[in-house]
Amino acid sequence: MRLRRHAKWAYVVLALLFAATFVGVGVGSGSNGLSGLFNGIFGGSSTGPSISRAQAEVKKAPAKGYHELAQAYQARGQAAAAIAAYQSYLALRKKDAAAWTQLGGLQLSQGSKYSARYQQAQQRTQLENPGQSFLPAGVLGTAIGTNPLQQLSSQKSSALLSRYSQQSSAEYSGALASYQKAAQLRPHDAQAQYYVAQAAQASGQYQTELPALERYVKLDPTSPQRSQIEQVIKRLKTALTKKK
Repeated sequence: MRLRRHAKWAYVVLALLFAATFVGVGVGSGSNGLSGLFNGIFGGSSTGPSISRAQAEVKKAPAKGYHELAQAYQARGQAAAAIAAYQSYLALRKKDAAAWTQLGGLQLSQGSKYSARYQQAQQRTQLENPGQSFLPAGVLGTAIGTNPLQQLSSQKSSALLSRYSQQSSAEYSGALASYQKAAQLRPHDAQAQYYVAQAAQASGQYQTELPALERYVKLDPTSPQRSQIEQVIKRLKTALTKKK
């Protein structure tokens, strides 16, 4: 928590940088732009590979079939199914950096979705039980007790929050692992390091975010975002040092 407080503004700056990149700035020397990375994640076009045709292809040529199936699901906005298809494909084609990047983008999108659901559920919980935190403590609080209906609602809300938190964490961690695979396959690609930093920031793994940003700046010294990222790097170093 102390780390989060010290570096909060740095993370905001970094998030804005990521957002700026998404809308067309373009980062790094990689061949896969962000527009291609997220094509179809939020609904996409209804055209594209046929799901049934791709499923049939899986039986004849598994790698080709799974790749087409992932693209078909992605084009229709079925992110969870696309993730599963990409994972099956990458189990057969482990060195496809572009596919690892696509998978990471889908997982990051899913993580953001569950994170948003968590926040919405948390807000609903607070609205449904506004007076719970004002119950008196000690003997008086014990005597008053808790409304059974409120208690049941609270238990359900806690379970829902826990599930969304776990789902978000799992997807963010998966995105980080996928981006790291792509970066390993493309060690000289600055954009790949940028993706690693993005996923590390989302999953709260700032010790991983920092070196990824440093490698990004080293690989792409003429980046238009260099000065802002160097400020983030400085703040992360300070925050991580204070944490120790």
